[in-house]
Amino acid sequence: MRITIALVSLLAGCGSGTNGGGGAPDGGTGDGRAHDAAQNPSRGVVVLGEAGTFAVLAKSGVSTVPTSAITGDVGVSPAAASFITGFALMADSTGVFATSPQVTGKVFAADYAAPTPTNLTAAIGDMQLAFTDAAGRAASVTELGAGDIGGMTLAAATYSWSSGVTIPTDVTLTGSSTDVWIFQIAQNLTVANGVKVVLAGGALPENIFWQVAGLADLGTTSQFEGVVLGQTSIALETGASVDGRLLAQTAVTIDSSTVVEPSE
Repeated sequence: MRITIALVSLLAGCGSGTNGGGGAPDGGTGDGRAHDAAQNPSRGVVVLGEAGTFAVLAKSGVSTVPTSAITGDVGVSPAAASFITGFALMADSTGVFATSPQVTGKVFAADYAAPTPTNLTAAIGDMQLAFTDAAGRAASVTELGAGDIGGMTLAAATYSWSSGVTIPTDVTLTGSSTDVWIFQIAQNLTVANGVKVVLAGGALPENIFWQVAGLADLGTTSQFEGVVLGQTSIALETGASVDGRLLAQTAVTIDSSTVVEPSE
């Protein structure tokens, strides 16, 4: 049975909340209507800064089991290019970036020529600020489903768990193109094999933020939506796909999977 989480009355008293960052005025009320973030700042988007120019960004490495397909740029810092494995990198003549048959975009590493090291340092810093911002938002809903959100239909809100979150069956996020979802997960995020995160009503992946303190593990052939802000590692199992971004404070591993950055 599908469960719909109604947030209109719950969010009515949340208009005075604050957040830890400069969220853009892209929020929305629980009934899906657009709402200025200045009136309800806990609902604004998480600003990614320079990290938002990458489809995949990690500090310690990015690895793939070919053949994967990434649409968007890939970056690693402070790790060197030797920690980007499985991509058959081809250095550009400038030394600033590399290319790969598996990447529709550019690949950057901390040991590439200037200005790449400086740019990557800024992007990594912004990634960490975004994680802190998302973690600091005032929660609208806590401990939903004791961490099991399979089968649910979720309106825009900030959801928080002191444990891990599992998605054993499809979950639907329903709202407008200006609505924002933030999922604060204190432990692991586990998406079962073949499970889909379904968007409805105009919801956009660039407005969905999964702030995960533990491992984010997306099962085989799963279809995932949104920006993963991982404090540890992010793993895509065989055939998984992501419409969003993978931003990890350790490593990202991709097994014959697909990542497509949002067309913002």
